[in-house]
Amino acid sequence: MSDPSRTLPPEALDEWAAALRTHFGLTDADIPVADVLNMTRDVANGVARPAAPLGAFVAGLAAGRAGADPAEIHAALEAVAALATDWHR
Repeated sequence: MSDPSRTLPPEALDEWAAALRTHFGLTDADIPVADVLNMTRDVANGVARPAAPLGAFVAGLAAGRAGADPAEIHAALEAVAALATDWHR
């Protein structure tokens, strides 16, 4: 049975995102929560659940290397999601 204390209600996820923004000096645009969740869902469904955190890490790495533009964050998330959607095992 899963531990209910490990499940976040939406407002707790918002609080976690706000804490990350504050700690790292980021803006709302820097952490597009819905887009990240959509990308990880696409990877989990298109590849495998354990691939989702790796996909998120790679999207963040690619976005970071591309620069600080929020459009690059979205582009990296979309690219990883598209790769997962087209993934053939």
